Amino acid sequence: MTKTDKSPALDATDRRILAALRRNGRLTVAELSQQVGLSQSPCWTRLKRLEASGAIDGYVALINPEAVGINEIFFVEITLDHHDEAILERFGAALARMPEVLEAHLVTGDYDYLVKIAVADRAHYERFLRQTLYRVAGIKHTRSTFALRALKREVSVDPLLI
Repeated sequence: MTKTDKSPALDATDRRILAALRRNGRLTVAELSQQVGLSQSPCWTRLKRLEASGAIDGYVALINPEAVGINEIFFVEITLDHHDEAILERFGAALARMPEVLEAHLVTGDYDYLVKIAVADRAHYERFLRQTLYRVAGIKHTRSTFALRALKREVSVDPLLI
């Protein structure tokens, strides 16, 4: 199975491995094998297969935004003035280079992109809009929404729900 496969065949044990790692990505193979009821060698083999297949994209540290001075989250709806492939690719690449952009989704509906922005404060957000986002060619319209607080935050899907 290669990383280009979109939906690797996952059995219940694979899903338990993924669920355990979703809760704690720093588990050792010994700890992981104990949690999912496998011996270490088969657990390690499955883990490597899940990584190679792309079912596991990577491992990260979850950083508390406020601990590093990021106190505000904004969501921006962006409408482009044209929609040809070159413009969409160029705009997507520009968003990917912006450090304030946490997520950017091409969407259906009344606007083209929904973008999640993390900034220190409202002044930082204004600078981001004026000096970074609005300098990207092709934007027709934007609408911003300020997040009051997060009610739920997950960074990956729960493989046991399927």
